[in-house]
Amino acid sequence: MASIASPLKRGVPPIRAGQGHSFFLRRLHSLSGIIPVGAFLLEHFVSNAFATNGPWAYAAQVKFLTSLPFVPVLEIVGIYIPLLYHAFYGFYIWFRGQSNVTEYPWANNFMYAAQRWTGGITFIYIVWHTYTMRFTGTHLLTDSQAAFHKVQMGLQNPWAASFYLIGIIAASWHFAYGIFLFCAKWGITVSETSRKWSARVCLVLALTLIAVGFLTMAAFFKPEWRNTPEHLGPAPQAVESMK
Repeated sequence: MASIASPLKRGVPPIRAGQGHSFFLRRLHSLSGIIPVGAFLLEHFVSNAFATNGPWAYAAQVKFLTSLPFVPVLEIVGIYIPLLYHAFYGFYIWFRGQSNVTEYPWANNFMYAAQRWTGGITFIYIVWHTYTMRFTGTHLLTDSQAAFHKVQMGLQNPWAASFYLIGIIAASWHFAYGIFLFCAKWGITVSETSRKWSARVCLVLALTLIAVGFLTMAAFFKPEWRNTPEHLGPAPQAVESMK
């Protein structure tokens, strides 16, 4: 007599101890996506949003960040190493996983695939963004006043501007849905109701980050700041106070 296959269960299975040797690595991967990588992403969105207040406000924020003590150490230990681990282990999970999108077109399978693809796009975007902003052209660690001009010039290239938009969307979605997965897998949201509310909150977070990113980009195209020089003079408020 043929056995009846058990139906596939919906939902996000929690990470439980004793399920293979990768338990610790998966825990670390899940946690690193929130702290410190996710925390840095939020800080990056907030810091870049200072561009909406003009070139001088943006330069002041860049100067504050680059003047922190032990900046290279903080970047390597607090950003680069956790980011590389999260990315490479994420690729490992991706290449070993099976989303079954075509066989079982459920929302969870599509979300699984979207999370993998947005993660890959975000990683490529971060590598490109870090290289162009930190290791080419004006060195912002020593010349923070050139920050607005450097970003502005980079956005003049339509392909670069398009990649910025794609990167903002991918990073926002990947981080927000990552929070949803973190809460589900770590047992923070156990009930179906709590997961539904978590999904709504994370969706709002993703849309908020995307909106902040788009508004920040738009600031570099404002007519009054369109031709910002590489080396800023005194802020308009300082000029007025000297009169």
